[in-house]
Amino acid sequence: MKKLLTLVVAAMITAAMVGSAFAGKLTVACDTSFPPFEFKDPKTGKHTGFDVELWEAIAGKIGLEYDLQPMDFNGIIPGLQSNQLDVGIAGITIKPERAKVVDFSDGYYNSGLLILVKDSDNSVNGIEDLKGKIIATKLNTTSAEFAKTADPKEVKLYPNSDAMFMELMTGGADAVIFDSPVIGDFMRKAGKGQVKVVGPLYNGQQYGIAFPKGSDLVAKVNGALKELRDEGKYRELYIKWFGSEPK
Repeated sequence: MKKLLTLVVAAMITAAMVGSAFAGKLTVACDTSFPPFEFKDPKTGKHTGFDVELWEAIAGKIGLEYDLQPMDFNGIIPGLQSNQLDVGIAGITIKPERAKVVDFSDGYYNSGLLILVKDSDNSVNGIEDLKGKIIATKLNTTSAEFAKTADPKEVKLYPNSDAMFMELMTGGADAVIFDSPVIGDFMRKAGKGQVKVVGPLYNGQQYGIAFPKGSDLVAKVNGALKELRDEGKYRELYIKWFGSEPK
């Protein structure tokens, strides 16, 4: 009888622990400005974008409550390492060196890097033409590492994508190197008719959702991602924000 009672109590404790594992509000970090993945809607003043709506759908599947925390991209990985953040979803490229310090979900977006120049510039047709030139890109990103391989005169690093595009438009840089969806969004909107992409897609890569090492959320998020793909919700969000079928 005592043994049975002990087993029952143990089962109740285990159930309570599982039920309360995600009972508190999570702190979910996103980038302050990374359109169309996350950005502040000028009409509502709230952050929105593909990442924001994808996480909302994932949280709904799992039954999670969370606070969205927009912040500079370069603070997200350290915040996860120190357990000040529970989740990071900000177009974070899955890289071996990052995977050593945080855990990643399955990849949720296939990306790569593009070179953007002014429409009138015919001197740059690929990465080899950026030797001795000035490149603008974003701080602590895959793009910053790749830009250095061009042997440029200077790589100017900025905390957000708006600043690097402004540097190109005002003549402070010869080119911008950055993630293909962000380059595409700028070309279609703010830079329409003023800029162009040169060269191929470089450094094919996947974005993943990041977590502190050992987080129990990883498996649950992967399961939710699969469900969203299977039922068509992922495709719906993809078409909404990128205007094309998922790649």
